[in-house]
Amino acid sequence: MIGFLEGKVAGRAAGVAWIDVGGVGYVLSCSTTTLRTLPEDGRQAKVWTHTHVREDQLALFGFATQTEQHLFEALIGVNGVGPKVALQICSAFAPEALRKALVTDDVAALSSVPGIGKKTASRIVLELKEKLDLPDLQVVGSVPDALAEARSALENLGYSPGEVREALNDLDAPAETKTEELVRLALKALAAERRRVGAGK
Repeated sequence: MIGFLEGKVAGRAAGVAWIDVGGVGYVLSCSTTTLRTLPEDGRQAKVWTHTHVREDQLALFGFATQTEQHLFEALIGVNGVGPKVALQICSAFAPEALRKALVTDDVAALSSVPGIGKKTASRIVLELKEKLDLPDLQVVGSVPDALAEARSALENLGYSPGEVREALNDLDAPAETKTEELVRLALKALAAERRRVGAGK
């Protein structure tokens, strides 16, 4: 079992990073969260790892933090969630955003990740809240309702589930924030992101 690798970042591609450890190149499957966090190619990095062994394959998964590593390992412990799907979830949610989705029972956010249906998303919430000892906030009219309503409103305005998920995940709003305010803040963030993307073309 390899707990972590420490070496130079030799390169990266979509979903993959190469780490040079003493002249040996390790291929790591990584989330977009980790790939964004890794230093520039040629720089030294410490990457936490998970070794996945099957009869026909041995694969290494790399993580910028132990928190993301632990969440990934908790996810693949859920029935119906394999390493590829778990990595997609880690790509869609930074660790704190995933914890927030779990605490607030945000099944809609989890099920917006490709490969995750509502049943699997509900199972993830149920099992991970218990495994990770997260608080239960099932209160009528609380954050889960506001988030779900805000997500529905934004998608009805034509934004994709991915855009909506990222915008709401990035909001630093108090727990008691109302639906209307969440929508207003998210629209502001979405508009800024589209301007940024447009300027980069």
